[in-house]
Amino acid sequence: MEQELSEYINTCERCQKANRKHWKKYGLLQHIEEPKNPWESINMDWVTGLVPGGRENFNSFMIIVDRFSKRIGSLPCHKEDTGMNKALLFWNKIISTCRGPKIIISDRDPKFKSEFWTNVYDMLGTKLAFYTAYHPQTDGLAERVTQTMENIIR
Repeated sequence: MEQELSEYINTCERCQKANRKHWKKYGLLQHIEEPKNPWESINMDWVTGLVPGGRENFNSFMIIVDRFSKRIGSLPCHKEDTGMNKALLFWNKIISTCRGPKIIISDRDPKFKSEFWTNVYDMLGTKLAFYTAYHPQTDGLAERVTQTMENIIR
């Protein structure tokens, strides 16, 4: 009976029109253009919660994946590092070896939104694209690499 009532309410046009929406309207889907050159577009993610190890007791690392060549870069760091420290690490290890990317795709981590990171993006002329919360498939490339790296390390 309950299932029938629920089905009726969900398919009744009048009920749907009267039902108030309590959530923000979804935005339009946006296509992410395929890169034409190496390091033009990258995906970034963090792996955290690792057992500290190595000379400097690193407990996390930054994953960088070039969307053109699928080349993977991983930079060991500390989970406690500030956005500025991680931006400097990115600048010294990635930007110093290749030209800056046009677009960086990542999750909505507060460290990516810090003032220092914003200044780095402005200096490089890079666009930062955050993927939608709870839809990691947008960043599937980096998420899959992250999963593989976690399995190897643990």
